[in-house]
Amino acid sequence: MPGELEVVLLDVNETLSDLEPLRGRLAAVGAPGHLLDAWFAATLRDGFALAVGEAQAPFLEVGAAVLRTLLAPLPALTLPLEQAVQQVLEGMGALGVHPDVPEGLRLLAGGGLRVVPFTNGAADSAAQLLERAGLSALVERCLSVQDAGRWKPHPQSYAYALGQCRVEPGKAALVAVHPWDTDGARRSGLVSGWVDRADVPYPEVFLPPDVRGPDLPTVARALLDR
Repeated sequence: MPGELEVVLLDVNETLSDLEPLRGRLAAVGAPGHLLDAWFAATLRDGFALAVGEAQAPFLEVGAAVLRTLLAPLPALTLPLEQAVQQVLEGMGALGVHPDVPEGLRLLAGGGLRVVPFTNGAADSAAQLLERAGLSALVERCLSVQDAGRWKPHPQSYAYALGQCRVEPGKAALVAVHPWDTDGARRSGLVSGWVDRADVPYPEVFLPPDVRGPDLPTVARALLDR
């Protein structure tokens, strides 16, 4: 077993799943594809705001509320607003994984670690994503913040995941493409791994990740070598 690690929690949205197909869905309803980035960032912002206020709402509900505000002012929508929102968000149920994800999961599972996706979305959606990719057998279970009561990076979310896995913080790692998630995990006592697919600087305001790499297999190897 690599060091003291027993469990690797994996963020799902953007870390495992590839959101790029949603750009085409936005274009199909008359919205610019670049709106995807603003939508996802604002959805996270509103989920975080709820967590700070000791509240929460499901990811798709928050995402739908944000999307309405972004689409409503557009003059070129090809569908009524609610239909356009639904058309875009239905794409979440058809997403695939990034090309590097299968090898990364195989390395982690093959190295003796328990692999547990942990999402700000729904656990069923994460499970379906992995099933579509033929990777379900590599993970132990899927966890969601919906059952934790707070979105990541609230400490309550990580405490929930650790409790479900019956593991101490120092024996678990959190891997994500989001620095806010790796920072939150570190502040909760977990090992953190940052997947830097975009080759961008890590924000200095956050605690640095314990390991980092340009893709999931590189991060997986670094965790296994600790």
